[in-house]
Amino acid sequence: MPLEVARIVVGMFELYSVAGVVFSVLFLPRAVTRLDPRVADAPATLRLLIVPGVAALWPLFAWRWLSGAPDPIERNPHRSKAASR
Repeated sequence: MPLEVARIVVGMFELYSVAGVVFSVLFLPRAVTRLDPRVADAPATLRLLIVPGVAALWPLFAWRWLSGAPDPIERNPHRSKAASR
């Protein structure tokens, strides 16, 4: 029984990983510039560097891409103090 559970968990991880890599291949050539226009002027090697992160977090990027969500607003003590000046 535990071996079957382990096989299911590993199989699910493999499916998630394959989906992430496929999404990265489709997302990085053009769609990434819709989420962050600054990537358009960046060197092509940047896209290779962010492949692992996009593959790991592909549901987040897919949601932001499909919903047209705006850039997240960073909130931390440093920004709060700078805004209060």
